[in-house]
Amino acid sequence: MAKFAEAAARLFHNVFVCKRCKSKVKADVRKILLKKISCRKCGGKSFRAIKSKK
Repeated sequence: MAKFAEAAARLFHNVFVCKRCKSKVKADVRKILLKKISCRKCGGKSFRAIKSKK
């Protein structure tokens, strides 16, 4: 999908998806693991990393 390293970093680096409502949030990995980030849409605190198609 992304052929350039800069484009892949912009699309997939520090991007997480809410497990409840599937909205995307861009945040630091450490804050996601410590549950300091909440979803803007539903208020959930469980996220997964975005899947990159290779």
